[in-house]
Amino acid sequence: MRRVLSLAACLGWMSAGSAAEQPLSIEQLNADGWEIAGYTGTFDNRSSLILFRKRDRTYLVQCSILYDVTRSPRVITNCYALH
Repeated sequence: MRRVLSLAACLGWMSAGSAAEQPLSIEQLNADGWEIAGYTGTFDNRSSLILFRKRDRTYLVQCSILYDVTRSPRVITNCYALH
């Protein structure tokens, strides 16, 4: 179910732009001038949420970051627009 929702979010984001665009990343958002509007972490320090804003955009971008030593890669990041 989680994979289906992630795929749907990615497809929705890609339909707004061209299909050749890379998925959003924190590094790309910083390079494009997005600034951090909010941050929260969890009790066990395994995941975090970062909210980004940009003055010329009417929406926010949220990135969820998961750190799990049992997975490869250990850090999993998912960024998506909040319209």
